Parts: sequence; structure tokens; C-alpha cells
Amino acid sequence: MTGERKFSSNLKKVKGKLEKGEVAIGTHIKIGNPVVTDILCNCDFDIMWVDGEHGPMDRKDINQQIITIRGAGIAPFVRVPWNDSVLVKPVLEMGPAAIIFPFVRSVEEAKRAVEACKYPPRGIRGFGPMKANNYGTMDSKEYLELADREPWVIVQIEHIDGIKDLKNIIKVDGVDSAVIGPNDLSGSIGLLGQTRHPEMLKLMDEYAAVCREADFPFGTSIGFDRKNVSEWIKRGVNWICVDADASYLLEGGLNTLNSTREIIRGSGRS
Repeated sequence: MTGERKFSSNLKKVKGKLEKGEVAIGTHIKIGNPVVTDILCNCDFDIMWVDGEHGPMDRKDINQQIITIRGAGIAPFVRVPWNDSVLVKPVLEMGPAAIIFPFVRSVEEAKRAVEACKYPPRGIRGFGPMKANNYGTMDSKEYLELADREPWVIVQIEHIDGIKDLKNIIKVDGVDSAVIGPNDLSGSIGLLGQTRHPEMLKLMDEYAAVCREADFPFGTSIGFDRKNVSEWIKRGVNWICVDADASYLLEGGLNTLNSTREIIRGSGRS
């Protein structure tokens, strides 16, 4: 019956963990195959980061990812290709828990991200929700109140300019969280890929310190490495996305192949 079906982006679950001082854990979806994503949903992650910037997914793929992830009780965070309201608008209608805006370097860019996600008078979002209001079955007033809170607007800090202006960026009304992009940040200071360089470690410490001081939720997006993860936990990160669907497939395949080879060698056969 209209309006009775309960549905959620599952952002509330993530926010609940943060409110209790817990760390929300996520992983990255880059392949965009819904079956692979559905399998990973059994791992009980809090967040699944759908990579619409670097992944090969089009709108239909992203929509299917969101449906699959939401249905599993996990929060879909979608990174869009760029801070452009035209690119963001159709993703908003799909009902993500968060939109991640890449390469935010200034207060002006942060304001533009917020405006893209909010209806007038706060922003410039056009009205045409689909999954966002459960295909029109949600009460209009209730939906508009929800749309003012969700999805989260997350700015990705991956340039030295963003670090320099971070204190002001996170004060922008409507910006809900920040996430660092270590690789591109390293490139912006001439150290592309050298995320363990002393200068990079200083910048990551600075990023965390600014967010902690402001009591502002912040996250990181990294491959899995025990030392790296431990360092981010010590920095006080609130949410962390580690590794990706492609990595799990490759690592699993290599582990099986190499283990089988060892057994064959141990048997005296080549």
C-alpha cells in the first residue's frame, strides 16, 4: 500500500556508529558487476563506495549498484565523475546514502557541491526523484525533509589547495564529511604515488588534526595494508573504505593458483 513500505539509504546506520565513537568500515566497488557486489554484501560492510569516477559504470550500472547495496542494509556512497550538478542530478534520484565529490579544493567548490544536492532555496537541484522517494510512494513533506538531510555531501580532499583551505571548507553549511585522496594529493605536491613519503604523512596528519579539532566526520580511501589502516585509526578516522572488488578477485585467484603450484611442486611433479 502507498506510503507503507519501509525503505532506507542506510545512512542512519553509519551515522549511528559514528555517534557511538565506532569506525564505519567500507570497501570500494569498481567493477560494477551486481553479482560481485551482491556477494560482497554478505561480508557485512557498513559502506560500499561505488566508484563512478574511475570505474567503468554508466548510470544504469550505478542505479543497479545502489539497489543491490541498499537492499542488503548497507549504505551506498557514490563518487561522481566531477563536481558538476548535471552529472550529480541523476545519481541523486537513485537514492544514494552519500555523494562523494572528487578534487574539492576551495570553499567555492564545496558550496557548489552542496547546491547541486539541495532543493531550492538551499540549492539548485531539480525535482524528479525515483528511488529517492520510493518512486513517489513517500509522503511529499516527509521526502523533502529527508532530502534536506540525505544524501550526505562528502568532499574529497586530494589536492594541496584543499588541505590549505580545509578549515574553511568543512565549515561550509551542508558539507557533511570529508575524505582524503592520498594518491592525487601526492601528485599535487610532485610526489605521485609516494603516499608514504614524509611530506605526505605530514599532510595526512594535518588533514586528520583539522577535522578532529572541528569535531567533523572524516574518512579515508585506501588499499588494505595493516600498518596504513592502523595509522588511520590512530589519527581518529571516523570511516574508512579499504580495498576493492577487483583486488579481492585478483588476490583470491593468485592465492589459489600459487597454493596449487606449491602442492604440485611438493608432490615432485612440475
